[in-house]
Amino acid sequence: MKESVRLLLIWLGVTGALAFILFGWDKLLAKRHRRRVPEAALLGCALMGGSAGAALGMALFHHKTRKPPFPWFVPLCLLAHAALLGWAAVSPMN
Repeated sequence: MKESVRLLLIWLGVTGALAFILFGWDKLLAKRHRRRVPEAALLGCALMGGSAGAALGMALFHHKTRKPPFPWFVPLCLLAHAALLGWAAVSPMN
């Protein structure tokens, strides 16, 4: 496996896990009527590579599935991250 693909997979995995945890934590806080995780943090984590975890968290926890911009922003980020991974796989660089 190319080094760039390996590093990108690690990055996407770590940020995806973080996004998943954040979505679950925010849902738990919402149920308990406590102070919530800021939406900017959830969206930022999805943008920075955690879109797979964010999408999984949205589906599993039924959280932020209808609140704009989550229903279109997270899938768009997921598509961009998949394209980036595909580009890294076929790129002639390392």
